[in-house]
Amino acid sequence: MILSDRWIREQALATNMIEPFVEAQRREGCISYGLSSYGYDARVADEFKIFTNIDSSVVDPKNFDSNSFVDRKTDVCIIPPNSFALARTVEYFRIPRDVLVICLGKSTYARCGIIVNVTPLEPEWEGHVTLEFSNTTPLPAKIYANEGACQFLFLKGDQPCETSYADRAGKYMGQRGVTLPRL
Repeated sequence: MILSDRWIREQALATNMIEPFVEAQRREGCISYGLSSYGYDARVADEFKIFTNIDSSVVDPKNFDSNSFVDRKTDVCIIPPNSFALARTVEYFRIPRDVLVICLGKSTYARCGIIVNVTPLEPEWEGHVTLEFSNTTPLPAKIYANEGACQFLFLKGDQPCETSYADRAGKYMGQRGVTLPRL
């Protein structure tokens, strides 16, 4: 079952499930963020890792070379054509044991050919969420820090899971900042 704004608000305020938490949609002059009817629109922080091929590196998830990225702290990130950048949410999430969270990109970015990719937030995972912005266009694309990036949808299981992310000591538990692949 998908969980409503009431449930999200109660959990966020009672257990710090989302921190900082914005109780209503903010949209004046920005890409919207905050609590929505059946989800939470998270913001992208001002820390970016922009993919570069200066050193002709090979992208290898088993042996990741951090030299494939350049770091930028900025209010507006420019992603080169047909490239991508990693970022993180402003919000820190703490997921309950009986909940799975999935993420979808904001329509504003989707309509510009920018795809936001995030893997599911598993039961009892916590941390800043690493976001991947793919620029599918032949033009440079802008990402705005401290504005909406994606919407998280909270799904309640019929019962608590047998083994949570915390139980198996997942490698991305408690991540802070933009986190690169780990083996």
